Amino acid sequence: MATVLTLTGSASAPGSSRTARLVKHLGRDLAAQGHRVRSLDVRTLPAEALLSADTSHPAVAEAVALVEDADALVVGTPVYKAAYSGVLKTFLDLLPQYALRGKPVLPLATGGSPAHVLAVDYALRPVLTSLGAEVTQGWFVLDRHITAADDGTVSLTPDADAGLAPVVDRFREVLAEPTRLAVA
Repeated sequence: MATVLTLTGSASAPGSSRTARLVKHLGRDLAAQGHRVRSLDVRTLPAEALLSADTSHPAVAEAVALVEDADALVVGTPVYKAAYSGVLKTFLDLLPQYALRGKPVLPLATGGSPAHVLAVDYALRPVLTSLGAEVTQGWFVLDRHITAADDGTVSLTPDADAGLAPVVDRFREVLAEPTRLAVA
């Protein structure tokens, strides 16, 4: 089975971030299928080290190692100003040029308006591709379509679930392709 890194780029605290909750939900689903899932909330990295791209800082070095060790990634971000978050951009900028070479990556975005649906394909996909990722089809979910219960379980509205399910299924299929992961 694959080692999957769930990477969230929300500036909000994980408990209040719908993006983080959605990505964690998908991570639990992948783990239930036998994949080893590791998580990284970029907002937890020390700001000074992150902003100065100090890859020798132990927390940043550990985060970069998580990316290197992953066979695949789920990258989630809220949409701010029609693009992925600045905290995610800052982290992606400090990665080596081809840090995602050959790795399947599922890009996800959340936001308050359907006007931001293209942020996945026109903002997030190009930066992931430039890092060498094998970007699978991504998806945008409206914030109001994500509900989290007190116990941490996440539910999506039927429309959101119907749209996201085939995208996640395709990502699972890619993870099941042994030759693809062997190359990564």
